[in-house]
Amino acid sequence: MTVTRRAFLMKVGLGFNALIGAMLAVPVVRYLLSPIARERRPGYESWLSLGSLDRFPAGQTRLATYRNPIVNPWDGETATIACWVRHIDGDNFQVFAINCAHLGCPVRWFPQSGLFMCPCHGGAYYADGARASGPPERGLFEYRYKIEAGQLFIKAGEIPTPGRLAAVAAEKTSCA
Repeated sequence: MTVTRRAFLMKVGLGFNALIGAMLAVPVVRYLLSPIARERRPGYESWLSLGSLDRFPAGQTRLATYRNPIVNPWDGETATIACWVRHIDGDNFQVFAINCAHLGCPVRWFPQSGLFMCPCHGGAYYADGARASGPPERGLFEYRYKIEAGQLFIKAGEIPTPGRLAAVAAEKTSCA
């Protein structure tokens, strides 16, 4: 049985298309199955120290940094994450993610005006993290914190986003 040139090229073309289709399907299928197959790395649910309570005087807001518990060897300095720590009084703190709730630009604290300001689009937040003005539709994201042995700890593996906050709130109401 002889194969014509046209039939041979047709089969080669179909085979090539099948190979390319399979190569393109692998990342898509991997992405779709990642929530099922992915395991959380150790440290994701860890509490990290921001330092001694002495570093955060009452009535002030200070910049603090921590090392991301989920790092790769090539992350370098980008694994150091900043946050804003507001010591209200006594053991009452607020720890804010440094990122604006609009597009994630780093906000700065201006003690003269008592506002967090976003340089990208003019978003402003009050000292308690609530939205003051500008394009952000919500306040700053807050980390959960705890105090142990004179140290301030935050739940750093969690990214404080609206979805994460809703999950934590749902967890609290289902436990009550």
